[in-house]
Amino acid sequence: MPNTRFIARLVIAAALATGFAFSESPEERTPRELEGVGVTEKLGNPVDLNLTFIAESGYPVALKEYFKPGKPVILNLVYYTCPMLCNLVLNGQTSMFRDLDWNVGDKFEVVTISIDPTENFKLARDKKALYLTSYDRPTTGWHFLTDNGGNVKKLAEQVGFNYRFDEKIGQYAHPAVIFVLTPEGKVARYLYGTRFKTFQAKMALTEAAQGKWGVTFERVLLYCFHYDPESRSYTLFAQNLMRLGGVLTLAILVFVLIRLFRRERRFASASHRGLVTTK
Repeated sequence: MPNTRFIARLVIAAALATGFAFSESPEERTPRELEGVGVTEKLGNPVDLNLTFIAESGYPVALKEYFKPGKPVILNLVYYTCPMLCNLVLNGQTSMFRDLDWNVGDKFEVVTISIDPTENFKLARDKKALYLTSYDRPTTGWHFLTDNGGNVKKLAEQVGFNYRFDEKIGQYAHPAVIFVLTPEGKVARYLYGTRFKTFQAKMALTEAAQGKWGVTFERVLLYCFHYDPESRSYTLFAQNLMRLGGVLTLAILVFVLIRLFRRERRFASASHRGLVTTK
């Protein structure tokens, strides 16, 4: 029979290790660069559709130009020169669009806006060309914009997207999330991470088209963080993935332990009834 006591000790050790990982002091758990970074969900909150941004053409355009009756909007806030997480979010979003049986622009619009006020419309135009090539379907419904007079900061506050600029390395720390807005411009759903489930996105768009918003069930925050030359790693990104891996490992060990306990009880019960001969 398996050594159940040994497995139990292993699970306890894993639980303690995971507990220690999550019981670090706030200073250890949240680096200074990430103070104030994250998502504050504001379901049902209206955004100001009169805010203006710079379109790929180089001319200002009001956000309301992209909101039409019956058509929800997927909004994502990134910056075009981001070395890591923004590209993963855009890649995941594009992959999800390819899997949808709806074309971008038919039943929903997409608005991507740079949070970096120094980025110009030429960068937005180049980024748009890149991702429309990857999407590989004809569409006029995906728009890439840049900031205009600090309006992106106002919009970020309205949807609860909290980010900050790290002056030390000249990059932004921000979470990985996209927003689904109703045709009236209200926050309907938050989709987290870098890979988005097609069914979940479709349901969110369907509900948003009806003016509905609901609770977010899956929330795993990833943060865009810089490459640390001292530790030679993407510090926080790796740390978050390690913690998530620790939780998954613990869950697997608990599952295995439960199975072993059940098998041992059945074996003991059978032996007691004389159904199993022991030496």
